[in-house]
Amino acid sequence: MPRLSEMRRSSPRLALVVLTAIGIVGFVDRIIMNVLVEPIKADFGLTDTQIGLVNGLAFAVLNVVLGLAMARVAERTRRLTLISFGTLFWSIATAATGLATSFGQLLAARIGVGVGEAVGLPSTSSVISDYFPPEKRASAISISMLSPPIGAFLGAAGGSLIANSYGWQKALFCAAVPGLILAIVLHLFVEEPPRGQHDAVAQTDEVPPMRKVIGRYLRWPTMRHMLIGSAIASLVGFGLNAFFAAYLARRFGFTLVEAGLTSGIVAALPAAVSVVISGMLADRWGQRDKRSYALIPAISLTLTTPLYLFAISRETAAVAITLVGIAALVQYCYLGTTFSTFQNMLHPRMRATGSAFTNLIYSLVGGGLGPVLLGALSDYFTRTAPTPGEGLAMAMGAASLLYIWAAIHYWLAVRHIRADLARPIGLES
Repeated sequence: MPRLSEMRRSSPRLALVVLTAIGIVGFVDRIIMNVLVEPIKADFGLTDTQIGLVNGLAFAVLNVVLGLAMARVAERTRRLTLISFGTLFWSIATAATGLATSFGQLLAARIGVGVGEAVGLPSTSSVISDYFPPEKRASAISISMLSPPIGAFLGAAGGSLIANSYGWQKALFCAAVPGLILAIVLHLFVEEPPRGQHDAVAQTDEVPPMRKVIGRYLRWPTMRHMLIGSAIASLVGFGLNAFFAAYLARRFGFTLVEAGLTSGIVAALPAAVSVVISGMLADRWGQRDKRSYALIPAISLTLTTPLYLFAISRETAAVAITLVGIAALVQYCYLGTTFSTFQNMLHPRMRATGSAFTNLIYSLVGGGLGPVLLGALSDYFTRTAPTPGEGLAMAMGAASLLYIWAAIHYWLAVRHIRADLARPIGLES
């Protein structure tokens, strides 16, 4: 029997494909609950605020603390082992969600999914950054950022189809299977890359304290503004996605399958195109002007609010869906450029911790508060709106205004990014 070291390949493409697939599965396991809102709400008699807790804040509990702790471990040990174990754990927790018989058990199972992702996902960008040089990182990380749109489509479409035919519990059981398989594939066949092999830094086993990593995000103007801007954008995005299927059902009378398939397509296809193209354009234009890495998301987020407001206020389903899809073309352009900029500004021994820190922010602000905020706004507006569908539409429109705030921070980052990318990324700075 061959040894593990003989089976594993040091292939950037293989690593990118497998890690992207794991990211997709992780997002499926996270997002599938969005299309199961109506049947779960009916089975357990929940309010929209409680649904927001299950779909958002419950996922973030422990995720934020464990993510940072496991990132510190990842800076010192084999990162792909942690990713394999985390993938296995969150897949089991997803299956456990389907076994829940009470609101408390739903919360506990979703916390388990968050714990698994806290173990597995902080190291992903760090591994990809060690496989690809700086001038190709935005493209590579943008491909890995296909996880949200593709995961959203598979989770929404597959989840609704299976739930409609076999029940919401079976949909969660099916969502758990791919992660179990990919965890084994990653452990057996992908080699750990040398840290910092493409960076102009001295090789060292020294791991800087967490305060130094977080301090860089706060001191360097580009990182600070991109972090704030992306956190706000993720808050709005998670909230809107959590209730889009419910919006179609309540306002236009879509069935579970119709709402799931439509929301999946609208969330996935335009976003997949925008994430990849924006990353590739940033790498290409960035060779001439480094400001491109901040300018692309600044422009796209500025356009998102008016597009989404116009879309969500339409009276016919076809027009609203088409315009939301157009808004999605610019809504997610910030993802790949932001993550690659962070990685390019961090020492190789800082990157797992940096990813965990940003995941902490996105989990609390985006995944945690986004659905809760949207759910609370929906409950508020529905009290006076003519119909629940119109109340939810008003809530989604109000939330989309925050994209302007996010865009302001990216415009501020444009002013500083050239100087910050020129700084040395050593441990001492």
